[in-house]
Amino acid sequence: MDMGLRGKKALVLASSQGLGKAVAAQLAAEGADVMLASRNEEKLAAVKQELLELDGGGRVEYCVTDVTRKEDINALIHKTGELFGQIDILVNNSGGPPSGTFESLTDEDWERAFELNVMSYVRMIRGALPYMKANGGHIVNIASTSVKQPIPGLILSNTFRTGVFGLAKTLSQELAPYGILINTVAPGRIGTDRIRELDTARAEQNGISEEEVAEQFRKEIPLGRYGQPEEFAKAVVFLLSGANTYITGTSLVVDGGMVRAL
Repeated sequence: MDMGLRGKKALVLASSQGLGKAVAAQLAAEGADVMLASRNEEKLAAVKQELLELDGGGRVEYCVTDVTRKEDINALIHKTGELFGQIDILVNNSGGPPSGTFESLTDEDWERAFELNVMSYVRMIRGALPYMKANGGHIVNIASTSVKQPIPGLILSNTFRTGVFGLAKTLSQELAPYGILINTVAPGRIGTDRIRELDTARAEQNGISEEEVAEQFRKEIPLGRYGQPEEFAKAVVFLLSGANTYITGTSLVVDGGMVRAL
C-alpha cells in the first residue's frame, strides 16, 4: 500500500531512542522528510545517520530540544519551518513521569510531569497549527495504556496521559474544519528502555529479578510477549499517513490485548 508519505514534512519528538525513534525510522523509510528532536545531540546525530541509511529518499535533520522549555519548542518549530518550509505531520512524544504513590509525590513532581507530559504537547500543537491549517495535517499524541486502564504505581502518568487524550478528543472537533486529524496512540508493554526501567523498579520493590517481572507481564498479555518498537511504529505511521483520511479523535491501544477495558 502506498502510504502517501513521500515528501511529507514530519516532526517527531523524543526521537533519539525508543518509540519516537521507531516512528521516525518508519516515516523516513516511507520517504518523509523527518525532523528529529530530543535533549541528546550525540544520540540525535547517530539516529540521523541511521535514518539516512534506510534510503527512503527523504531528508533527515535534528534539533536539540528540551520539551519542558517553551523557548526550546519555539526554536524547534522555527527551525523545522525554516528547513522544511512546512509541517504536515506532528508526533508528540515525551519520556514518562516517575513512578510513585499519591503520598510519595511532591508538588514539584506534579508540576514537572505536567510540563513534560501535557504542556509540551499543547505548545507543540500550537506551534504546528499555522503550518497545518492551509493544507491539513496529521497529529499523533503518544500516551500510555493508562488512558484506558490506570496502572498501579504510576499516578502521574494515569492523570496526565488521560488529560492528553481529552485534549486530542477536543481538538479533533476544533481542527476538523482545517482537515487536521489528531489521534492518541497508547503503547502497552513495548520493549524499550522505559519499560525496562519500570520492570527494574518493580523487581527491586518486590525483591525478585527483572526477568520474573517480565514473565509476570507476559502472562497477562494474550499474545504472550512484549511488543517491538517497530510494530508500534507501523500503527502510528498508518494514522499519520495518507491512508488515514477518516480516523480522528480516537485512541488506539497497541498492547497485544493486555488492557481488559472496552
